[in-house]
Amino acid sequence: MSSATPAPVTPVPSPKRRPKTKRPKIQGSANWLTRLIVVTVVVTFLIPTIGLFITSFRPRVDSTSSGWWTALFSPFDAEWTLQGYREVLDAGMGNAFINSIVIAVPATLIPLLIAAMAAYAFTFMKFPGRDVIFLVVVGLLVVPLQVAFIPLLQLFGQFELVGTFPAVWLAHTGFGMPLAIYLLRTYMATVPHSLLESAQIDGASHFQIFWRLLLPISVPALASFAIFQFLWVWNDLLVALLFVGAGENETVTLRLSSLIGQYGQRWDLLAPGAFISLSLPLIVFLFLQRYFVRGMTAGSVKG
Repeated sequence: MSSATPAPVTPVPSPKRRPKTKRPKIQGSANWLTRLIVVTVVVTFLIPTIGLFITSFRPRVDSTSSGWWTALFSPFDAEWTLQGYREVLDAGMGNAFINSIVIAVPATLIPLLIAAMAAYAFTFMKFPGRDVIFLVVVGLLVVPLQVAFIPLLQLFGQFELVGTFPAVWLAHTGFGMPLAIYLLRTYMATVPHSLLESAQIDGASHFQIFWRLLLPISVPALASFAIFQFLWVWNDLLVALLFVGAGENETVTLRLSSLIGQYGQRWDLLAPGAFISLSLPLIVFLFLQRYFVRGMTAGSVKG
């Protein structure tokens, strides 16, 4: 009995390797061009700040006789002094700095807490007219705050609040509330509803869900609005001028505007006064900047 001969095996041709394609150089050049443009823009925006910083340490005579760049090119030959900062602090900038802190911190925290509660209600609670009320709140963003000055002055005058800190707190709270509700509601809409349903099954109330669950999750959005509101209140001049005015409760912006005098003869004091006023906002932004972009872009992309 003869055994069957195996069929001949035809070799399978190996797949041809595709030749390696080189990456186009356009991508690298685009990255290099983008970095060059960003560096150019940053340097362009920093030049006035650098000039103001150098001017703040120069004597008044040197500031009026030569440009600030002369001191930059020859720093060891130039004369440096702290006299401008001493004059600014002696002129009441220190007291105005404390007043601005007393105004800015509550005017940031009060609308932040109220808006967070309102955003929670608009996002996770159902009640009649919810969408209509939210649209009205968003529509208030386009209303200029100047139209409310006269009614607020009349209202605060009846309660004798003009010239006090609560008047500025209430004004900034009302002006900043629509933006805060819109930002926080947009961020909270990205939170999965199943997370809240699990907490409700465990017996958590709305207040417990808001305070223990939603607030820790919403830290990026809260921080982004806190930066906006704090900078707005700190740099505000018009609201502080109308509701506080000059005197013991004046802010850094009011004090800074009065340093140059009636005819602008002391403009050299603007440089040290400006750097004293921007020191705290710079610190706040540096500490909260990592939350800024996350809070602003939340809810803009789904999936």
